[in-house]
Amino acid sequence: MKLYFHPLSGNSRRVLLVAAHLDVPLERIVVDLPKGEQRGAPHLKLNPNGRVPVLDDDGFLLWESRAIMQYLTEKTPGQTLLPTDAHGRADVSRWLFWCAAHMAPANTILVFENFVKAQTGRGPADPAEVARGEALVAQNAQLLDAHLKDRTWVAQDRLTLADFSLAASFALAGPARLPISDYANLRAWLGRVQELEAWKRTAPSLPRG
Repeated sequence: MKLYFHPLSGNSRRVLLVAAHLDVPLERIVVDLPKGEQRGAPHLKLNPNGRVPVLDDDGFLLWESRAIMQYLTEKTPGQTLLPTDAHGRADVSRWLFWCAAHMAPANTILVFENFVKAQTGRGPADPAEVARGEALVAQNAQLLDAHLKDRTWVAQDRLTLADFSLAASFALAGPARLPISDYANLRAWLGRVQELEAWKRTAPSLPRG
C-alpha cells in the first residue's frame, strides 16, 4: 500500500501512528504541501479535495484520515484498536467524529497562525484568529480533560483509534502554542501516548526557527 502524506500533517500523522502500531508496511510518498503539490493535477486525481493523506491499496484510493485508520484496522487480523462489538465501536467512533468536528479544527487554527505562517512566510499571525483559536481550544480541551479524569485512555479503557486520532491533533502543540498547560489530565494522557513506540517511530523533524 502507498500513502501520500506530509510528515508535519496531523492528518497524516494519525494514519502513520496506526500503521506503525499495527506493523502495516506502507510505501510513503511525500506530497510537498508548501510548494502546493496537493493542488496539482496529479494529486487531485488521487484526492479531489487536494489534501493529504491518501491511501492507495492496489488501485483502491481512500482519503480522509480517520477512514484510512479504520481501513487499516479492518485489514489487520487480531487488532484491538477498533472494537468489534456495536457499543465499543460506537464509543470509539464517537471520539473520532468529535475530534474531526471539534478538537482538531480548533487546534488547526493555532497551528496555521502560530506555526504554518512562520514557516511559509505568509506574514504574522492574525490576533483575531489566534484569540478565536485559543477560545475554541480551551472549550474543547476542557471537555476532553474532564472526560480523562480517572481514565488512562479516551475510550474502552484501552488504547484505541480514538487516542491516536486525538493525539495527532496535538502533535504540534509546542510550536503552535496550544493553550493546554492548565489541563493536567489531558497532558498526562498525551504523555502516555507519546511514550508509545508508534509515536516515537512516526515523530517528524521539526524545522528550526
